[in-house]
Amino acid sequence: MKRLIEAGLMFGNLIHISSPALVERYNRALTHLTGQRTDLSDFHIDIAGYSPEIGDELGDHMYLNQNGVNRQFILLTTQQKTAPLLNVQFSMNRSVLRQFIEQNENQLFALTTRDAVAGELLNSVYSLESPQQLFDIRRIRIEADTTAGTLRQAQALGDKIDRFMGEEDAWFDDVLIAEMITLAKKTGDVTRNPVTLDLMEFSPENYWTAHFGGLYVFRGMDHPAVISRGEKEDLGKLPIKYVFDFNDRNQVAKFLDYNDLVEPIVKARGVDAAAILRQKMDFIVVDVAQDRGIDLTGATRRDIRALARDHAADLPEEFHGLQSLLRWAEAEGSWPKITSDHPAYFYTLRAANHPDRDLVNMLLAELSPKDMRQLFICHKEAFYSAYQGWSETKKGYVVDFLTREYQVDKAGTRAALFGHDAPLEVAEAAPEDDLIERVGPWSALRRGQAEPPRRPEKPRGPWG
Repeated sequence: MKRLIEAGLMFGNLIHISSPALVERYNRALTHLTGQRTDLSDFHIDIAGYSPEIGDELGDHMYLNQNGVNRQFILLTTQQKTAPLLNVQFSMNRSVLRQFIEQNENQLFALTTRDAVAGELLNSVYSLESPQQLFDIRRIRIEADTTAGTLRQAQALGDKIDRFMGEEDAWFDDVLIAEMITLAKKTGDVTRNPVTLDLMEFSPENYWTAHFGGLYVFRGMDHPAVISRGEKEDLGKLPIKYVFDFNDRNQVAKFLDYNDLVEPIVKARGVDAAAILRQKMDFIVVDVAQDRGIDLTGATRRDIRALARDHAADLPEEFHGLQSLLRWAEAEGSWPKITSDHPAYFYTLRAANHPDRDLVNMLLAELSPKDMRQLFICHKEAFYSAYQGWSETKKGYVVDFLTREYQVDKAGTRAALFGHDAPLEVAEAAPEDDLIERVGPWSALRRGQAEPPRRPEKPRGPWG
């Protein structure tokens, strides 16, 4: 994993803590939450305040996430909102923390200039002994305060001020006045500068969890289901109608289709479908080269294509399925029949434009694991797990590719692969089916641009 860390592909974008004042604040919060301290003078933290260096020091990388259910957090700066979340146990936790920081950014900025903010993502489950308990998680509530209890004291001062202003004889209550003065010394003037946080509540319906081997829970769908990475029989009876595992390819494909969660890459607007398919094919060739012990050091795309020619007989069905789809995309072949039974099927899809698209792309990444770029972008935990089993030559190629092709323009790459930027004026001008017939399934015509020659009439693909 050292190679990934040095390339910034693991533990990247963490916040470096080296100021003695911040280290001391972190220790106060750490003691407040866990009763422990760190002797390190500098370390890095993620969005939740977890530090891999402190995890090594304590011999416990779950020191802020005991039982992997109610994650605790330490905020030293609002800059943590851009950091990743490490040791992910639930897919929604990072977005919950980021929304909390962004919605309370001004207040948190003021609070963290003097102290650390410590808190917890609370739900009604404190440990997960069985998969059935996942369905008891209905709401996530954020609880937070400074280590000195600033918010609690501000609330108490506010209550006393209300009492002072509302009671007729409060002017003569020396004890009440003394208590107000004592609290005001700690909190400041809460009437002019109110110290409050919107602690927020979330109701997660669709999410991934690392528990029980990895589960995708889709409760908020027209056709709800649980999809398990491991054997579904190991889960026992769940309070949901449909339970699938990765061996149920037909059922998973129908689930994605019935809920309108995916779209074929070749029908997606604004993407270079042919380029995406070629790259996926290259990744499959790299996987074959690893199995053959071929050295990939410094391999270019031309080298990868040469390997594909030299080892054509060894290439799996995924490659040949994508190749047939590529031939159609480049107007050089007929429509391929790629059903959900075909190993290439999930490689041909991406999430449609809906609120759970990141979760669906995460699922598709696990269903098409040879596409190491999508695995890295959409499912870091699965990528790091797969990486440990690769040969040194594949590790070197993957790190070099991601550094050269992805790190230089992360946002652009994600937009090109997973974005949904249909031109509004064109999308509103005609129904979708008519639009695809008129301009093709990969890009819209600019106004005034000549219409390309029509291809011979043929079915529009195996998806309808």
